[in-house]
Amino acid sequence: MPSYPYETVDVFTDRRFGGNQLAVFTDARGMSDAEMQALAAEMNYSETTFVLPPDDPANTARVRIFHRTAEMPFAGHPNVGTACVLAGHGRDRDGILLFEELAGLVEVRVARDGQGRVTGATIAAPQPLSLGLTLPADAIAACAGLAPEDIIVSRHQPQQASVGVQFVLVEVKPEALTRATPDIGAYRRLERANPALEGRLSLFFYARDGGNARARMFAPLAGTWEDPATGSASATLAALMLSLSGEDSLAFDITQGVEMGRPSLLHVAAKRQGEEIRATVGGGCVPMLRGEAVL
Repeated sequence: MPSYPYETVDVFTDRRFGGNQLAVFTDARGMSDAEMQALAAEMNYSETTFVLPPDDPANTARVRIFHRTAEMPFAGHPNVGTACVLAGHGRDRDGILLFEELAGLVEVRVARDGQGRVTGATIAAPQPLSLGLTLPADAIAACAGLAPEDIIVSRHQPQQASVGVQFVLVEVKPEALTRATPDIGAYRRLERANPALEGRLSLFFYARDGGNARARMFAPLAGTWEDPATGSASATLAALMLSLSGEDSLAFDITQGVEMGRPSLLHVAAKRQGEEIRATVGGGCVPMLRGEAVL
């Protein structure tokens, strides 16, 4: 029976048992799509990655990302964590890794300490900011068990946006963020009422905290009741914030996962490049487990 090695890491943290868990299958050659999906469900993390040889030898790897029920075109913490694992095996070139993904080519820059140990990474989102639907504040509030007045719409309505994968970004009052609790019935009603969502309804709630932000992300229809750290949504928020300003660039930190007992810290930045807005997200990474799956 074939066996496949894997490693797990905690991402967007500098200590074990914080951040967002990730399983990385470092050599998935010979594994079927169905086996990848089954292993992602078995690991039961927000996402699991599967590393394959690149189509273009100039790149580091082809990386496939699965959550519990489907494949993802791009995601934040899987890229940071996979880069840290592969860089630990010496797969980077001068601190850079290039991953081929469904959403495009993802460039990752790893960080090392004075002893040369990998401590984290920063990824560049593969796509510029794009905007989709705006959704009604009252229906969004119901999805999180909040009142309509808890949703702040002075800067933007609940806004679907992407830098590689779609999220709905929702600003809320700071005290409401802690009270938020997913209501899966409300999620299903909102998803059915908006076919353009194409079955994906991941809500990223954030509250301003001085010049930084606090956030929570709920995607119960995809099997993720709450996510400890959502790098792709955080990068999208940075890009959206820049689009609403007159600035050429911005950078701030996002704290997430506190209510879950898995505090996470994400460093985000965005800048204008001609007519486009591009974003990055980075943070720490800590190794946890090693093992193998026998199929």
